[in-house]
Amino acid sequence: MTQDRRLYIGIDVGTGSARAGVFDVTGKMLGQSSHPIKMWKPEADFVEQSSDDIWYGSAAAVRQAVTEADIDAANVRGIGFDATCSLVALDESDRPVSVSPTGNDEQNVIVWMDHRALEQAARINNGGHAVLRYLGGIISPEMESPKLSWLRENLPDCWKRTRRFFDLADFLTYRSTGEETRSLCTTVCKWTYQGHLQPTTPGSVGRWDDTYWQSIGLGELVSEGYRRIGTCIRPMGEPIAHGLTKSSAADFGLKPGTPVAVSIIDAHAGGVGMLGARLTGGGEVELEKRLALIGGTSSCHMAVSKDPRFVDGVWGPFYSAMIPGLWLTEGGQSATGALIDHIIFSHVRSLELEQDAKRRGMTVYEILAEVLDKLAAGTEFPAKLTKDLHVQPDFHGNRSPRANPHARGMISGLRLSDSLEDLALLYLAAVQAVAHGTRHILDAMTESGFEIETVLTTGGGAKNPIFLREHADITGRKIVLPKEPEAVLLGSAMLGAVAARDCATVTEAMIKMSAADTVIYPCQGAATRYHDAKHEIFLRMYEDQMQYKALMSRKS
Repeated sequence: MTQDRRLYIGIDVGTGSARAGVFDVTGKMLGQSSHPIKMWKPEADFVEQSSDDIWYGSAAAVRQAVTEADIDAANVRGIGFDATCSLVALDESDRPVSVSPTGNDEQNVIVWMDHRALEQAARINNGGHAVLRYLGGIISPEMESPKLSWLRENLPDCWKRTRRFFDLADFLTYRSTGEETRSLCTTVCKWTYQGHLQPTTPGSVGRWDDTYWQSIGLGELVSEGYRRIGTCIRPMGEPIAHGLTKSSAADFGLKPGTPVAVSIIDAHAGGVGMLGARLTGGGEVELEKRLALIGGTSSCHMAVSKDPRFVDGVWGPFYSAMIPGLWLTEGGQSATGALIDHIIFSHVRSLELEQDAKRRGMTVYEILAEVLDKLAAGTEFPAKLTKDLHVQPDFHGNRSPRANPHARGMISGLRLSDSLEDLALLYLAAVQAVAHGTRHILDAMTESGFEIETVLTTGGGAKNPIFLREHADITGRKIVLPKEPEAVLLGSAMLGAVAARDCATVTEAMIKMSAADTVIYPCQGAATRYHDAKHEIFLRMYEDQMQYKALMSRKS
């Protein structure tokens, strides 16, 4: 068993699982584990989870990660939590309160991807409040204030019974420590908190905007002094109170009093875990020339700057919401991994593909890559296979830079054929569409003053060579993989190191605990011209869709 080492645990709650990783002071992962979490979809656009299920899944993941690492739990000096931007409702006794039309109290979490609050988001946007300037000009139904408005209007019993509304990451630190400390990351990015303003509440940084909540019909939150959504807002990585309580320590198999860091959003943890990595032979890390691409069910694109940069349709700028002292600009795509899987597993050949993958001990993505390699034999470059096949990827709306949750997906170039080869081509076209979405976000950021040269990426897409190649070639930027592929878990563990006082700042932890690995360089020549043409089609397909909608509105 490893003895006398400074160790940190990162806990990441994603859309489908709770994960934990044990790291040493160099950022090396010694053990990890994952535990599935429940999900309910009671109606179209409704997605719900259970905070109790998430908590016990997180605890199971921690215990197993510690066992796998073969460490003495007494050497764990700090833990950090990250999670999706999901909304948690608890009553006065910290019991779950149903947010579901089913009335089941177990279902007390509105998942980030839930779009039930489209009407409320549209109404807020029509109000044009000044805080929207710090959200790219438009609030998303994935954020918390539209969801709170929906609850008040549609589930008044839930609204009345709920004593505490949490972002999921902040629920986890509350359950761990018993202290209602909220994160500057979660509140600024998803709740319209103004982190750059002078505080009005002792012990907090930043402040709420009273006029915003009053203007959207939630003025009672103001009159209550914000007790239900947060009165103590602190920077990420800062230690909370006295650390793990006895009961939470028992759940995790760790020491009571182990420092717990103020939490962070899952994608933002990935940014912390990657952006400080030094490139081989490189000099100083130029944070403002880097973008963190965190890909999973959805994708997030994180960039920082010393001064605020306002980009229409791109979230932010958010002050100190990822790296303290810097402004965060956050692009995103509502469906990336989810889109690619939908394309594959809704196809008539998907069952045959899955059976073949199981028989051969491979993934479906590896088999599709094999098919594409055969099809590409003799072609000038593999991407040219989709010359006549184009995908518009907004199947779940557009998060950035269109900021249009009503956008829908399109496919052009389908044939009267359903072979495995057709599925492989459609898969490639979908991956390319996702990469063109990233390029669109980067172009919007460039127009606002960013000079992004390097994209560091983690998540499911980072394990897919086709995804990486197409992103490099289509964006025209070099793609860098971090040495630690689980950069989200590492980012949370870095916050644990800061909470333990083993690193003085988040930036220090980023530099000390991360490193770069593989670099993928973009194509040149004919392939670049090809992708430029595909990008014009990508942009035009959206405009065509808007024309279709306008025509139908006039005729119906």
